[in-house]
Amino acid sequence: MVVNEAPQPQAAPEEAVDRPKVIVVMPAYNAAQTLEETFKGIPEGAADEVILVDDRSADDTVARARTLPVHVVWHPHNVGYGGNQKTCYLEALQRGADVVVMLHPDGQYEPALVPALVAPIVEGRADMVLGSRLAEGRARQGGMPLYKYLANRALTRFENRVLGTELSEMHSGYRAYSRELLLTVPFLRNNLGFSFDSEMIMQSVHFGFRIAEVPVPTKYFAEASSISLKASTVYGLRTLAVAGRLILHRTGVLPCKRFIA
Repeated sequence: MVVNEAPQPQAAPEEAVDRPKVIVVMPAYNAAQTLEETFKGIPEGAADEVILVDDRSADDTVARARTLPVHVVWHPHNVGYGGNQKTCYLEALQRGADVVVMLHPDGQYEPALVPALVAPIVEGRADMVLGSRLAEGRARQGGMPLYKYLANRALTRFENRVLGTELSEMHSGYRAYSRELLLTVPFLRNNLGFSFDSEMIMQSVHFGFRIAEVPVPTKYFAEASSISLKASTVYGLRTLAVAGRLILHRTGVLPCKRFIA
């Protein structure tokens, strides 16, 4: 991977002593059209730094990112959504993040809600925060396709039963993590594809971390990335497979490295 350094704003010394360092990471793939608007939507002071990791985009995402005050990392080869996140979190940890927020640069999630996702972690109420599109029952009004809505609810219900949780949605790409969680959960062993997100939740619960939810609006539009029906099906099957591996690990039938710190 290749890194492009950008000048970072200097925080006042008295403000930097006790305040946790918040880093927003953007896993990018062909996000040139929406990147700047998403970045500008992050409230001033909500993040100490923004990192964009480009997964070998075919458009000018990297060039656009370099015009913004963000730290840019680009992959010379495409490694997938999960692989992109691995680089995001490693880079954020190495740059001293106490809280890491994943914000997709395609504009599908509301950047103004970054402070809301950070708050439960900073206040010591959670180690992981999910932006739930189903919490207020308005996902369909925001344009979520019916098949995705139904699959989301069904998978979430199944995962809740396996994990003993009561979350409203487990398939949101808008989330925040504490430094302790990212240093504990062996995310580098996870899938390179979309099931990475499901693995992170299952690992977090397995290792005893607390999860909170923040309602977020659903936004589907032409420029927003959206996986196909085929890819969604593969994602769902892999999520079920991960849940099965967790069950086998817990019962001692078949240990899994993803659930061993």
